[in-house]
Amino acid sequence: MNNNLLLQIKNINKTFPGVKALDNVSMDLRAGTIHSLMGENGAGKSTLMKCLFGIYTIDQGEIFLEGKKTNFTSPKQAMESGVSMVHQELNQVHTRSVMENIWLGRFPSGIFGINHKKMYKDTLAIFESLGISIDPRAIIKTLSVSQRQMVEIAKAVSHNSKVLVFDEPTSSLSEVEVEYLFRIIYRLRERGCGIIYISHRMSEILTISDDVTVMRDGKYVATTPAKELTIDMVISQMVGRELTDVYPKKENTPGEAMLQVQGLTALYQNLKDVSFELKKGEILGVAGLVGSGRTELLEGIFGLSTLKSGKIIKNGEEISNKNSIRAKNNGFALLTEERRTTGIFGVLNIRENTTIANIKKYLVKKLYLSEKKRKDDTDWSIKRFRIKTHNQNVRINTLSGGNQQKVIIGRWVLTDPDILLFDEPTRGIDVGAKYEIYQLLNELAKEGKGIVIVSSELPELLGVCDRIIVMSGGRLAGTVEAALTNQEELMTLAAKYA
Repeated sequence: MNNNLLLQIKNINKTFPGVKALDNVSMDLRAGTIHSLMGENGAGKSTLMKCLFGIYTIDQGEIFLEGKKTNFTSPKQAMESGVSMVHQELNQVHTRSVMENIWLGRFPSGIFGINHKKMYKDTLAIFESLGISIDPRAIIKTLSVSQRQMVEIAKAVSHNSKVLVFDEPTSSLSEVEVEYLFRIIYRLRERGCGIIYISHRMSEILTISDDVTVMRDGKYVATTPAKELTIDMVISQMVGRELTDVYPKKENTPGEAMLQVQGLTALYQNLKDVSFELKKGEILGVAGLVGSGRTELLEGIFGLSTLKSGKIIKNGEEISNKNSIRAKNNGFALLTEERRTTGIFGVLNIRENTTIANIKKYLVKKLYLSEKKRKDDTDWSIKRFRIKTHNQNVRINTLSGGNQQKVIIGRWVLTDPDILLFDEPTRGIDVGAKYEIYQLLNELAKEGKGIVIVSSELPELLGVCDRIIVMSGGRLAGTVEAALTNQEELMTLAAKYA
């Protein structure tokens, strides 16, 4: 057991207007260990890390790095001192190369300006030390989410970081990619780095962690060696009660087909001749590895990508979702995978984010917006989805990731769609909030709505869905009944055309 304290967080307090986000929170990180930080959305995990990383200033408390008292005033200062953070929502310059993103703001210089040869060589050396196989000259936007995440890890390592914080690093990765990420994290641990790991995936936490700290409502609950914990114990600490059922009892009854997709093929994306049907009141899952065409399928249906061929038939009538506005008018709703990039309007408040997709509903005589109607609908959404906020005028980018997701779901439910397309709807959401989302899916299906849900978590698809279609290499590999299949069969199908 390594008792060498690398980082000490002592009695941290942080208050925002109307909310005490952190209440006397402490945490110790030992060198050469992986220390997981868990708690429901709004528990204070991200706030604590932002205090460590210099994004927020602490009201009270102390932080010691290698025994030396410190108080970072900016992320730049934190990184220069050896503390790096790999954020859940990747913030990269998509049109620039991998190596430029890694060395941004500190390009190596030569006689004639930037020394690209040295930048390439230094990037390659870091990649080789971590076992990463990515071309340093590749443009960021051409990479998969998992590859972009590896770039962020390499960037953190380039700062010679002693402490690395991972915030929901596996939320959009397949099982194979998760294993690859774990190998890199284990390498960092072997180097003596201290890893703070934030995730809502219980089995993952118990697999990778040495220690686990749980927070609840801005307060410290407990720190326990991972080997002494069970999933039920962690859930009990997180929510303050026993959560006996991970998935609610299914009460929907699928009826006749309401949506038929025939031979859908995208012009530029990885989608080839996909056909399936969605029944009224059904929850249909979409499984597959990252890059299998799951997201492309939803985008093709919703009009976000150009189709080469295929038909979309709703209630017996062929429709044309040429763009997202047409799709919305045709009774479709899409919750995207990349919440920060394509979901929230970060500079707007909760009310504006909740009502923006349904703005015509609030027009009075085509002259002005009814603020009362917008406020009432937003109040309904806040209560219905238990969004943690002290009022609806708060900017959405100040909320936790899970609460941001709840706002977006509320936005789409208010448009009263017939068919809801959910891409990773529980990504970055804690176990208690996940249950609420599952209940919502059940209720919507029970009302007769058709639901398509993409998820990287196979147990989630098996627990929530009626049927599951499996994508592989942009093609449909198979369709199975959720109650009659298992993870092994789904993985076998996922590898069919990969």
